[in-house]
Amino acid sequence: MKSEKIIFFSYFCCRNMRTAIIGGGAAGFFLAVNLKEMLPEMDVTIFERSKRVLAKVEVSGGGRCNCTNSFAQVSDLSQVYPRGHRLMKRLFHVFNQEDTYGWFERHAVHLVTQDDECVFPQTQDSHAVINCFLSLARRYHINIYTGRKIQSLDELGGYDYVAVTTGGSPKGEGLRWLAALGHEIEAPVPSLFTFSIADDRLHAMQGLVVENAAAFIPGTKYRAEGPLLITHWGMSGPAILKLSSYAARHLADNLYHAPLSINWIQQREEDIQRALYEMSIREAQKLLATCNPFGLQQRLWSYLLEKALDQRATLRWCELNKKNVNRLVNILMNDTYQIVGRAAFKDEFVTCGGVSLKAVNPSTLESRHVPHLFFAGEVLDIDGITGGFNFQAAWTTAYTIAQSIAKNQ
Repeated sequence: MKSEKIIFFSYFCCRNMRTAIIGGGAAGFFLAVNLKEMLPEMDVTIFERSKRVLAKVEVSGGGRCNCTNSFAQVSDLSQVYPRGHRLMKRLFHVFNQEDTYGWFERHAVHLVTQDDECVFPQTQDSHAVINCFLSLARRYHINIYTGRKIQSLDELGGYDYVAVTTGGSPKGEGLRWLAALGHEIEAPVPSLFTFSIADDRLHAMQGLVVENAAAFIPGTKYRAEGPLLITHWGMSGPAILKLSSYAARHLADNLYHAPLSINWIQQREEDIQRALYEMSIREAQKLLATCNPFGLQQRLWSYLLEKALDQRATLRWCELNKKNVNRLVNILMNDTYQIVGRAAFKDEFVTCGGVSLKAVNPSTLESRHVPHLFFAGEVLDIDGITGGFNFQAAWTTAYTIAQSIAKNQ
């Protein structure tokens, strides 16, 4: 390993105060701008493989760019970073969500925190962030080359530092050259995706939203809560997206075929039984389908009645016996489905895996194998649930690198 370091150090021995950033996404631009603000004399160049920079930022958050999160409802970072939470906790001492808020405000991107603690530009437009980065890049004379796919350090002779901010690599091709340099790679698999479920009756309720459901995979620790959206292919919404993140590797290992359970109302069993009993007295002569004690949408309530009671769904409330009550309680708390695949969309696709955190210095994010080579953003084995947490990881890791390089001068 020692001889390997000597060989690769030759790429960075010119000491011309030049930094190359491979990747023109959120982490790449944030690193470039902060590096120029810390070291104005540094020559910084961004190499982007596609024809456009910041394309993922543009479509993020439905085109609004969920910049970060207030973290007000987060008691432990493992809740929002299924992979990388220990490193993120350490790096938050360098740059956290409050620093992010202040940074954007200072750079004239005014932010607003929603009731769900997600933070967006006040304009509700991702171009506020994009225009900020591009404007700063022009002001600081940051070089930007598009259509440049870098796959070897041989292509970057003359740079003192190189930072890789290429984002996720779903099929792993973009990680092979890094593996060849000795970096351990955690196999990339999708995260933050929706579930395909083969149930035509469920699909018929597409567009229906349950505001506070819980989704979990039976027999595992994987569970998520929040709004749930029924779609024409299955289920989506924050509860499902979070669950897909927590269970990303489990689902990949099972080829995206797994049981799924839904708790539709998130109440205690005894409270549900009591509500059903009281309804059977108060609305004794009414049909079960005409009223329900849980405020569920009529389409969903009728669907659950038929699923739980079959032909008995046409009963009156006074005809509900103990066995039927137990069936209703079970369907409300533990409604079961079968995941038969995943549906991926560019605006909600994140990769679990990447350069192993064992391959980098946890304080500087410098490679343990190649001096002056750094990693930021999703190329690392760090990923978060939906809600602005992945962008926060990009800002935090990028700022850490900028500070690391600045301290090295």
